[in-house]
This record gives sequence, C-alpha cells and structure tokens, in this order.
Amino acid sequence: MGRDGSNGRSKTGMTTTFAPFVIETLWARLVAIADEAATALVRTSFSPTVRESKDFACVLMDTAGKSLAQNTSTVPSFVGVLPRTMQHILERYPLQAWKPEDVVITNDPWLATGHFPDVTLVMPIFSGNELVAFAGAIAHMPDIGGRIYSADATELYEEGLNIPITRFHEAGVPNRDLIEIIRTNVRVPDLTMGDLHSQIACCKVMGRRLIEMMTERKLASLSALADEIHARSDRAMRTALEKIPDGVYNAETVTDLIDGKRVKICVSITIKGDTVHCDYTGTSEQVRRGINAVYNCTYAHTAYYLKCVLDPDLPNNEGALRCLTVSVPEGSILNPRRPAPVNARQIILHYLPAVVLEALAKALPGRVIAQSGAPSNRTFLAGERPDGSRFSVLLFTSGGLGARPDRDGLACTSFPTNTGAASVEVLENTLPVVFLRKSLTPDSGGSGRWRGGLGQTLQIESVSRTPVTASFLMDRVEIAPRGMNGGGDGALAKLKLLNRPAELPPKGRFTLEHGDVIEIQCPGGGGYGPPEARRPDLIDRDQRFGYITSRDGGRQ
Repeated sequence: MGRDGSNGRSKTGMTTTFAPFVIETLWARLVAIADEAATALVRTSFSPTVRESKDFACVLMDTAGKSLAQNTSTVPSFVGVLPRTMQHILERYPLQAWKPEDVVITNDPWLATGHFPDVTLVMPIFSGNELVAFAGAIAHMPDIGGRIYSADATELYEEGLNIPITRFHEAGVPNRDLIEIIRTNVRVPDLTMGDLHSQIACCKVMGRRLIEMMTERKLASLSALADEIHARSDRAMRTALEKIPDGVYNAETVTDLIDGKRVKICVSITIKGDTVHCDYTGTSEQVRRGINAVYNCTYAHTAYYLKCVLDPDLPNNEGALRCLTVSVPEGSILNPRRPAPVNARQIILHYLPAVVLEALAKALPGRVIAQSGAPSNRTFLAGERPDGSRFSVLLFTSGGLGARPDRDGLACTSFPTNTGAASVEVLENTLPVVFLRKSLTPDSGGSGRWRGGLGQTLQIESVSRTPVTASFLMDRVEIAPRGMNGGGDGALAKLKLLNRPAELPPKGRFTLEHGDVIEIQCPGGGGYGPPEARRPDLIDRDQRFGYITSRDGGRQ
C-alpha cells in the first residue's frame, strides 16, 4: 500500500482505490476545506445577505467540473447547479485555456442558479503547472440593478444586469471594464463588489488548503479520489433506491392565484431498480411574472429532496445524483424559454417539496414530512439613508416545517433553502427601520398527532424620511400547507399595512412612507396524523408555552 493509503494503480500509474479509512479521512478533509472557505466568505463579506443570512455556497470540483464537496451550512440545492454551470464554463474556456489566478464569472439564469442576483465565480486550482481542480462560489448579491428584486417583471431584461460567462480576473489582473460596468449598474456598488471579492477570497482558501492536502498526502492528481467519492456516493444512493418498491408515484399541487390563474405543479416519479426518473409533464406553462424557474434549478431542487429521503447523511457531491434523471416540458414554469422573467423563481421552486415528498410518501410511508410553510417569505427593501447613501437589502423570514412522522415540525425553519434571518440588531443598525415585533404565531402549526411547526409574525416600521420601496415575494396567502395522514393544514400567510388603509401586494412592490408599519405572518407547517391521537401532555405543554390558545389548536 502506498503512503497515501492507495492499494491499486491504473494503466497510467495513477492511484485508483484507497483504503476505507483513507477515503473517509480525505473526504472529510475536502468538506472541511469547503467549510473553511465558507468561513472566509462570511468574515470578509459586506452585505447582510451573505454575512448574516448565509445565502451562498462554496464547492470544490474536479477538472471535469464535477462536485467533490460543498460547505455544510448553506444552500444545499446549489450542489446540483454549479457542476451544470461548470460544463458551460468549460465549453467557453477549455482546460488548456486556464491560467493560475484566473477568475470566471456569470449570473446567466439559464446557465447558473436561475436568477440575476446569484453570481457564480470559479477559479482554477493548480499544483505546480498542473490544473488539478476548480473552486467555485455562488453568492446572492445585495443588488444587481434592474427594477429591484421583485416578482412583477414581465420579461428578463427588466430584472437586472446579465453577466455572460467571462473572465473577471485574467492571471490575477482584474477586468477593469467589467468591474466598471457592474459598479455603474447596481445601487450599492461597494457592497456588491465587496461580496464579489469575498467570493474570490473563499476560492483562494479552497485552493491553498487543497494543495496543502495533496502535498501532505503526495497526491499528484485528484482523479482517483474523485472517482472513489463519486462511486461510493452513487452506490449509497442506488442501495437506498433498491429498497423502494418499483412503481410510478404521482402528486400535484396548486399555488395561489397569479394574474387570476392557479399554477399547477405535477410530478410523476418512476422508480425502477436502482434508478429514479422525475417527470414534470402536466405542469403549467411559463407566466409573464418573475416566478419562472429554469431547468437547472428544477433539477437541483428535485435531487435535493430525493436525497433528503433516501440518504440524508451522505455529503453532497456529484456521485449522489447519478441515479437521477429529470424531464421538464420546455416552455413550462419549471423550464421556461428566454426571455421569461425569473427573479423570484424560489416562489415556485419551494413548492417542489410539496409534490416530490408527497409522491415519495406513497412509496415510503412513515418517511416523509407534511407540507412546510414554504415558499419562505422574502421582503426586499431599497431606499436612501439620511446621509444620502443607498441601501438595498433582502429580509429572510421563514414559516414552520411540516410535522414529521415521529415528532413535531420545527418553528420558523428555512426549508428548502437553508438560509437564515439576519439579526434584528444588525438590520436596525443598517437600515432606517424598527422591528416592533418578531414572535412565534400561536395556532399556526397544523394540528395532528404531531403538530406542524409554527410560523412567525413580524411588524416592521419604516423610519426613513424618504420613501422606501418594498418588494414582497410571498405565497401561501390562499393555499395552506397540507397536513399528512389526517393532520390539519398549517395557517395561511398574511400581509398587512397596519397604520393606514392600503392593499399590500404579496408578489409586487409598495412604497413605504415615514411611519408605515407592515405586518408579515409566515405560514405554519402541516400536521401529521389524526389530531385526536395527540398525547395530552404535549397539548398541555403547547398551551403552557403559548404555541396554541385552546386544546384544539385554535383552529379546526
């Protein structure tokens, strides 16, 4: 056995297999590298969206652009997107075109994560003169221009600056023209550029730590390690699939009214041996609102929900997705044609667990949660501070998680995006707003043997002397999260202006004047099992803690 723990070689002399303890050690090391890079990104970032809400991802990829490891505390679906983006980048810049300290950038929705605010940066990692891997980072910018982050655009061109696949740095030299274009088109150029530089810093951390690991282990290449990681992940997922009865499992759901119509989402999941195919035929056509979700995102979210059920403990990487294929009709709301607006695509994407998990529940009874209070609410605020400087910030507020087969749902949990809410203290020191209330909403969790997670209620006052533009990205105002196996539905979302008569648009923009107070209520998760089966001691506890206001949960 070699000093690196390998016990076999290919015809080229490259190691092909590793001792089990070595592969586990190296695999954990790769994840730790991505986690350290994430820490660097958070500590050097400028905006609350990255620093506080953690709307980003750091991913290590091999030279084929396949993901090896992703940081553990961030948006999990990005692991299914970045490798797809990398294939487009490699078409534009083949392996021989890369130089040390190159940085390639894009935010093209159809090539990357589905909307302009998410910017993808990729850097090569060289060991000597050899390109051995890529470091990639995705981060949601505080602003990307256009008509601000909203759901009411009618075509893509209104939604901000589109950056094609291009070099941001070439051999370490910044592309000054591109930087000037970005700075000129965004409302908060210092914050936006600061976050982009933070992404570069995190990619450099991944590069340094990976080379340290390769030097320590005397690895000339990552190819054998990548093959092992992907093969083991593939086997784990296929083993889990083989335990599920073959068959076709269907589910569908509808959203709130959008321009007077319901959007229908349909899925048909076919499990055959160790493979799974998800088909979204029957899903509604794309719409002239910014809620369309490109194929990359549909694929990545589908993969994430399947992995949650099949093997939740397996670290995210490319190999875990080999058993999955996804088909989506072109021109549908889950695979729109350009130039469909896409900025608020999470509104539709966050409905996917409702159908994917419901379909899987038919194959795996007792393994799937009730519907959650998702889509998670987003509120975007933009305006001017007293000193004349601009602000542009995204507020993340989450509803309750659906009840689980063996316990209550979690309150105010970001699912499926895993982003967090910035602290009230940070936001009040950054923005001309005051939080008058932020609390759990009693009776918002669906009743059942296991109660759905509670939503939250926020009251936010604008204290700006100049008008503030608020963009609301909210659903579940009309269609509540469903319970499972006899459980009750979660509470609906609500949006109100408290101090004067006015209608706030759940998927539109509103101008806040000085003293205006908005109230946001996030939906609760659905319950699991019949309410009459709930233990009396749990009901007593819920009443004591104020989770419910009566023994029937406050709602029938």
